[in-house]
Amino acid sequence: MYSYFAYPWFLLLLPLAVVVGRRRLTQRRRALRFSDFRLLERLPAGRVRVARWTDALLHSFAVTALVVALSGPRLPLPTPLTTEGIAIELVVDVSGSMRETDFLWDNAPISRFEAVQRVFRLFVQAGTGPDGTRFNGRPQDLIGLVTFATYPDSTAPLTLSHSVLLQLLEAERPLPLEEAQTNVGDAVAEALVRLEEAGARRKVVILLTDGEHNFAGPSGAPSWTPKLAARRAADLGIPIYAIDAGSDAGASAPEVRLMGKESLQAAASTTGGAYFSARDSAALLEACRQIDQLERHAVDSPLMKRYRELHAPFGIAALLLFILARAWNATVGGRLP
Repeated sequence: MYSYFAYPWFLLLLPLAVVVGRRRLTQRRRALRFSDFRLLERLPAGRVRVARWTDALLHSFAVTALVVALSGPRLPLPTPLTTEGIAIELVVDVSGSMRETDFLWDNAPISRFEAVQRVFRLFVQAGTGPDGTRFNGRPQDLIGLVTFATYPDSTAPLTLSHSVLLQLLEAERPLPLEEAQTNVGDAVAEALVRLEEAGARRKVVILLTDGEHNFAGPSGAPSWTPKLAARRAADLGIPIYAIDAGSDAGASAPEVRLMGKESLQAAASTTGGAYFSARDSAALLEACRQIDQLERHAVDSPLMKRYRELHAPFGIAALLLFILARAWNATVGGRLP
C-alpha cells in the first residue's frame, strides 16, 4: 500500500494554521493616541477589514504549506516490476535418426531436427507457427542447451542472451546416421549440473528425443540410466518435460521402442513433469505450447515503491506566502494609525 506522506504525524500540527490566522485577525496593532476623530468621520470607509483578513489568510496558508512540507508529501509513481524468470535447460537429441525427414512444415518435408530448431525458436523468442500456434517467448528466463547422442555436450550455458543461444542451436546438425547410440541418462544428468548455476530460481528440463537410451557407457564408468537421472531430478525438485519425437511406424524393434517410450513417461511422472508424443510438427508445436503454459506461474517479487518527492514545492510555497504577507502589510495592507 502506498503512503502519500513520509512523516504523516507532522499533519497533527495543521490546527496551528487556524491558530495563527485567528491571532493575526484579532491582534491589536500599535496606534498613536489622538483626542478627537471628528475630523475623520466624513472620510470614506477604509479597507481595514479586507487588509486584516488578507493578512490572516496569507499567514494561515503559509503555516499550512510549511506543515505539509514537514510531513514529506510524495506522489506514488507506477513502477514496472521485473520478475525473475525460471531456468530452462533444453536437452536435444542429435543422434543420426534425427535426420529423418518425416515432419512437414507449411506442407514441405523437413527433418525431425529442423522441426525442433524451428519450434524451439518460437518457444524461446516468440512467434507464430504455421498452424497459428502463438508463443509469447521467454525473455525473463535463463535458457541453456545440451545436445547429445552417445555423449552429452553443453552447447550453450544458461543465458539471457537468447539470440546467441538460438544461433548455437541453428548451427547444430544431427550426427551421421551411423551414430545410432542415444545416451538420455547422461544428457539429463548434464542438464541438472548446468542448472545448479541458476541459484534459487525454479528449474526445468525439456528433453526431446526420438529414441531410447541404449548406451551403457564404457567399462568402469557406466552411464546414468534415465531412471537414475529422473530420481536425481526429483530429489532436486526439477520437473522433466519429455517430448517423444520418435515414430512407431516401421520400428525395427517394437519392444525396444516401447521400452524407450515407457522410460520417458516414467521420467516425466517421477519428476512431476509431463510426457508428450510429437509425431509431427503440429504435435511438437502443441507440446511446446502446453509446456509454455505450464511454466507461466506468477513469480513472487518484492514490491519496489517509487515516489516523486513534493516537500520542496510546499516549502517554497510557504516561504513565498510569508514574504507575500510581509509585503502586503508593508504596502497595500498598511494603514495609518
